[in-house]
Amino acid sequence: MFDLNELYQQVILDHNKNPRNFGPLPEADRDAEGHNPLCGDHYHVYVKLDGDRVAEVRFSGEGCAISKAAASVMTEAVKGRTTEEIQELFDSYQALVMGRAGADVSMEKLGKVAVFSGVSEFPMRVKCAILPWHTLKAALENTEEPVTTE
Repeated sequence: MFDLNELYQQVILDHNKNPRNFGPLPEADRDAEGHNPLCGDHYHVYVKLDGDRVAEVRFSGEGCAISKAAASVMTEAVKGRTTEEIQELFDSYQALVMGRAGADVSMEKLGKVAVFSGVSEFPMRVKCAILPWHTLKAALENTEEPVTTE
């Protein structure tokens, strides 16, 4: 059986070194900026909508390996989903990384983002893992204020 912690480490290393959907999206309908002052993570998330469905999503910026990997995996997970589906995924992911995931959080529904369950063991890293998601949520809500983890 494959160890989830080992998978977590492999996903973080891979997505940090080779982030997916990295770079600006000039034709974005929505975008938002997010910052974690504690460790210096700073990202910009760009979204192109087709109705209420995410047609394209990208991110730019820099930060620690966990935040970059979380942003990369997030972009893969939300592309093609509706804003309602993304909100449900956001809620489940947030509960997972904060160690509050109960029986109502389906690991199968979470898909690849489930590997971030290991973040809950490192409370100082939770903000790193959640920053890209809060930034995406702000972009979808068309919020103009930058997102901060503080």
